[in-house]
Amino acid sequence: MLAPLRAYNIAQAGDPHIRPVAILVKAENGTTEGGLWGRIGYDWLFIELLGLPEALRGQGLGRNLMERAEAIARDAGCAGIWLDTYEFQARGFYEKLGYTLFGAMPDHPVGQKRFFLMKRLLP
Repeated sequence: MLAPLRAYNIAQAGDPHIRPVAILVKAENGTTEGGLWGRIGYDWLFIELLGLPEALRGQGLGRNLMERAEAIARDAGCAGIWLDTYEFQARGFYEKLGYTLFGAMPDHPVGQKRFFLMKRLLP
């Protein structure tokens, strides 16, 4: 079903070389408590999820996850990283890490905004 779209995209822009990225935060018993998940495609890392339980917030783990993701992106030769976040989430956190706003969607969800941010790694 997706084969025609994939073939067209590859013909226009080349193979995206999609690779998953997962940096997990594990408890001592081995269970995953949080982490960062995304994928590299077309020379950019898209961060899909960054999540930590309340008890682990404010300890620098989020910053550490983002720094590790940036290192992965640099090692992969990515031009940059992009992500989205909601008005009620962490826009300021990402901006402190050097991300800049490149788009906003009003009323998603209704009464809130969804923001799109990026950070270039290559000049």
